[in-house]
Amino acid sequence: MTMVRIPPPALPVRDRRAARALSPMLTRLAEERATGVLVREHGVLHLAEGRVVHAESPLAPDLGVLLTAHGTLAAAAWQHAAGRAPDPAQAAELLLRSGVLPTGALELCHLDALYDAGYFALAPSGTPGRFRYGAGPRLGPLPSVPVVALEHETLRRRLLLHRLWPDPAADSAPLIRAAPAPAPALPVTPRQRAVLDRVDGVRTAADLARDLGRQAFHTLVDVRRLIAAGWIAPAPADPAPPPAPPPRPVTTDPDIALLKRLRDALEAL
Repeated sequence: MTMVRIPPPALPVRDRRAARALSPMLTRLAEERATGVLVREHGVLHLAEGRVVHAESPLAPDLGVLLTAHGTLAAAAWQHAAGRAPDPAQAAELLLRSGVLPTGALELCHLDALYDAGYFALAPSGTPGRFRYGAGPRLGPLPSVPVVALEHETLRRRLLLHRLWPDPAADSAPLIRAAPAPAPALPVTPRQRAVLDRVDGVRTAADLARDLGRQAFHTLVDVRRLIAAGWIAPAPADPAPPPAPPPRPVTTDPDIALLKRLRDALEAL
């Protein structure tokens, strides 16, 4: 009987991009087990003993939006807790101790908000980050995240968005309906329909996420899929205004110049 040698399966090739730290400063702070606040161009990361306990970004809805948008928590209850705490993370801890929400639901929303804002906080930046040591974060009852886990998830999300549609222009630009619309053979899901119905040429993906009470990253997934299907597009940038015409040279009327010379001569007499 002839023996057939089956080659071993190929080993997976490690993505070299994943081997690079998204923020060398953040990696160093994690190794130092630092406590403080890392301020970056697109967001803020709160560290306690080298772990991420909270994240904020103007591009992502905060924890209060995620909790109150769909009735998980009454808006008045969140406002009461937020008014008694210096930041959303500590407001969530107040809710946790008061028993207003099930522990699992609050922890899940907290992690959703952390990974969502952390994705934008770790976005490529043209300005260096700044870290303030000992600015108040601490390890509390809500789950914290290792820096390496946040970076890994951020890289995974970047790769997913790139596969859906490689141009990131739509992530921050106002969105418009595509003209002409795609053929009816390209349906949209109910989640995508909710996004599509709110596209008005003014709202950005971040605006849509707040309106819908959804994570900004999940909204970006819907946006890029709608762009790939031909339903929407980024609004074109406003054209640059035409350059101002050059100033006209100042000309002197010969008659006026002659009268001025005569006046000067008479005054000299």
